[in-house]
Amino acid sequence: MNLHADMKQRAVVHAAQQAWVASPMPGVERRMLHRMGEEVAQATSIVRYAPGSHFSAHTHTGGEEFLVLEGVFQDEQGDYPAGSYIRNPPQSRHTPGAALGCTIFVKLWQFEPSDRTHVVVQTDKLARIPDARRPGVSVSPVYKDAFEDVRVEEWAANSLVEMALPLGGEFLVLQGGFVESGQAFAAQSWMRLPQGSRLSAQTGPKGAKLWVKLDHLNHVLPTPA
Repeated sequence: MNLHADMKQRAVVHAAQQAWVASPMPGVERRMLHRMGEEVAQATSIVRYAPGSHFSAHTHTGGEEFLVLEGVFQDEQGDYPAGSYIRNPPQSRHTPGAALGCTIFVKLWQFEPSDRTHVVVQTDKLARIPDARRPGVSVSPVYKDAFEDVRVEEWAANSLVEMALPLGGEFLVLQGGFVESGQAFAAQSWMRLPQGSRLSAQTGPKGAKLWVKLDHLNHVLPTPA
């Protein structure tokens, strides 16, 4: 299955308008944003766990990163409430589930193969740093290495937010919304802009809070066989 697989093209999904699709595990459903492959795939999705549901123990051969949007995600390492950002690098193993249910934004098979850095960050507790080059924007750095820059951004109400993206960018709306290229974005709207793009977004009266990943679209990553 290929869905928004061409990284050189703009991609937009308003996931909150999509139906939930069952996964192979009972009680676990998803909204697909980007996918290259079948059940084992390079994928970007929003996944919902019903209370008491879980996946079997498995190894993330290509790595996994996720942000908890609602509820509490759980595995052998602990409980992760809404706002938790986790990176489980290639070859990591766990048994994920949610006793009370949860919703996560998750990316699979999008790590450098040699990456072994495990990261757990509670994004809601991060400092918000005003961006001197973009009035009305504050940035909470989450994770950065030689291949990518992950952050949470807050855009003030009724602001024009512009941003050059020489190496591309990916955006997920967490709260509020904005208009970009004539399209209205709300919670669970996802957008990927290719290398050389420029973002120009106008927020509304509630502003916007977003998960943002930059500088990662110039790397060719392995996909599942």
